[in-house]
Amino acid sequence: MQNKDLTGWLAENKIEKNLSDIIENIAFSAVKIAEIVRQAPLRELTGYSDSQNKHGEKQKKLDIISNDIIVEQLSKLNSIAAMVSEEMDEIIQNPHLQEADLVVCFDPLDGSSNIDVNATIGTIFSILQLNETDLHIKESQILKASKNQRAAGFILYGPACLFVLTVGKNVALFAFDEMSQQFLLVRNNIKIPEQSNEFAINMSYQQFWDEAIKTYIADCLAGENGIRKKRFNMRWAGSMVADVYRIFMNGGIFIYPALKKPGSENGKLRFLYEANPMAMLVENAGGKAISSKIAIKDVVATNLHQLVPVILGSKEEVEILAKLYNRAN
Repeated sequence: MQNKDLTGWLAENKIEKNLSDIIENIAFSAVKIAEIVRQAPLRELTGYSDSQNKHGEKQKKLDIISNDIIVEQLSKLNSIAAMVSEEMDEIIQNPHLQEADLVVCFDPLDGSSNIDVNATIGTIFSILQLNETDLHIKESQILKASKNQRAAGFILYGPACLFVLTVGKNVALFAFDEMSQQFLLVRNNIKIPEQSNEFAINMSYQQFWDEAIKTYIADCLAGENGIRKKRFNMRWAGSMVADVYRIFMNGGIFIYPALKKPGSENGKLRFLYEANPMAMLVENAGGKAISSKIAIKDVVATNLHQLVPVILGSKEEVEILAKLYNRAN
């Protein structure tokens, strides 16, 4: 039986044209980015550029190229009122589109530190619906719209180019087929296993963890003779897309917590275009997503590039860690 393509899947799920057009154009952008990533060593596109982003981080050449591809592609659409990118300080406006009411927030190339070692990287996005339209979209409008995600997804550039997508009903997985030049459906209605024996965290930061994280990880490392009565494996790919994709396939918990070190008091992940879309995906697949003591979806957005602690994955594991935070109160 022939695999359904992305366009067919969107039509089958009765997704409105404005939203479908954005998703399909993000997919088209991803195909371009995947090709450039494959060619990067031959085209001298690895390594750093001479610029920094909003967060004071030196930008990789591919960060900038990926950002430009997505912005150029999405700027063609009449349904987009504005865009927010990790790589750009300000809102990207479409001032001539008075009736447009959708905003796309994205991290063009997550895990870009993996570029030069040929490890998995990806693109993360969230599509928000504004409560009101305007010729000039204000930051406050976008922050308020963070509670109204219409769709979320991420693309992985690895051994295969994969697209994980939710439009609020379920989570589907697509793979790019070189022959047809289409994203074809691989799995529909993905469910994250409720139980797991894997955790993903950067162990080199353990001196900066709070007590809840220290206790949780210590209990995991204690193995069969500890309180958890089972052996855990640790995974850490260095890119959120890779670690979270593994959770969709095998279960587990991903943790990027607040750290007791300057500049990392709220972790390192951004709410609008990393934590918020990943939380929507994980929860629509039966998992759980929290930001230390509250659900990620309950975080009050305060600025476009806001940092938040992120804990998400298999429901049972996240709930165990949530109880440790509640006990600390």
